Amino acid sequence: MSEKWDFLSQTKPFLQEAWEKSGFASPTAVQVKAAPQVLEGKDIIVESPTGTGKTLAYLMPLLNKIDPEHGGVQALILASSHELVMQINLEVQKWAEGSGIRGASFIGGANVKRQLEKLKKRPQVVVGTPGRVSELIKQKKLKMHEVKTIVLDEGDQLLVPEHTNTVENIIKTTLADRQIVLFSATMPAHTERAARVFMNNPEVIKVTKEDMPKSKVDHIYFVCDSRDKVETLEKIGRLENVKALTFVKDIGNLAVVAEKLQFKRIPLSVLHSDSKKEERANAIKSFRAGKVPMLVATDVAARGLDIEGLSHVVHFDLAEDLTQYTHRSGRTGRAGAAGTVISIVTEREERTLKQYARELGFTVSKKVFFKGQIADERKTPMAGSQRKGNNDRKTPMTGSQPKRNNDRKTPVSASQSKRNKK
Repeated sequence: MSEKWDFLSQTKPFLQEAWEKSGFASPTAVQVKAAPQVLEGKDIIVESPTGTGKTLAYLMPLLNKIDPEHGGVQALILASSHELVMQINLEVQKWAEGSGIRGASFIGGANVKRQLEKLKKRPQVVVGTPGRVSELIKQKKLKMHEVKTIVLDEGDQLLVPEHTNTVENIIKTTLADRQIVLFSATMPAHTERAARVFMNNPEVIKVTKEDMPKSKVDHIYFVCDSRDKVETLEKIGRLENVKALTFVKDIGNLAVVAEKLQFKRIPLSVLHSDSKKEERANAIKSFRAGKVPMLVATDVAARGLDIEGLSHVVHFDLAEDLTQYTHRSGRTGRAGAAGTVISIVTEREERTLKQYARELGFTVSKKVFFKGQIADERKTPMAGSQRKGNNDRKTPMTGSQPKRNNDRKTPVSASQSKRNKK
């Protein structure tokens, strides 16, 4: 790195070494704006698009403040999904290397005894889902009186009716001088209002598209009947070097889609909230390693998921709103990398997709498959005949069929003729 980032120069040597190893050329906008505030101990509410480096924006300053000589929980990171918790915990291990700082993750559905064993090692950084963290606090296994910083990652998913009370109760178990930071890709007004209730005069930081490197993400779509969507998805799964995260609306639909693709011999992993912990971990591991070209997931399970080298995001079921489209699509093209977002839509859904494009400010192009590859509809050899209609096709089959029908001398046609005369 040719120039030291101002914030980085204030951090401990282990973080500077980790930054050098990471190969990052320069910090992102959200890191420049938010990290110094976290380091100073301020409460902040941060809205920044997906793929902009939000995790590192809070993790580096958080780790910098940890005292590795003192056992006990000093920082708590809450996230809404199992996958996001595990992902953040991996980042903690990576960036804390050589520091003596211990991290631990706690999620629902995992073996409680094993999780209690983790606490016996006195981790300084805990990453968890609200339900399991709350449970451990109530059992007096997780002590919160020394927590100095609480991070709400994907805050708009944490501060929803089913989680808000749990999050608030967790915060109340800490001392009044603790710091709270909230990060999210989207910040609805109700999320900000809910956060302010337990924050101390928070500063709001917003990172826009103008603050980011120019996106290299293409938004394209295919039009077909609902019953033909799996066939289109199969073709996507057969593309060369594809690494596609496919979103479906619910577990029932996911099961049907996965079964049909497996019947067509498309290697894939599935990810949903009802999967067992081991199944979910193996699904992500196989996909990350490139052993399968496709991960089919529901929105809840894949929220916040960061897969390196993700080439495509596929909306098998069209996003229900702009926020969902943003979160899904942001899984690819992270930090200015290239990627493709594909929507498989019906004619009715095509109108909705175009409306999303207008409101979010991106261009979306209609495509077709030609000889197994994605092509511009207007440039395929069949495009002209498709626009004119089937009557203009000059294939041997369509050209000769009418003549064969007129010349048939079968017993069936003879009997039909007799009946017609009667």
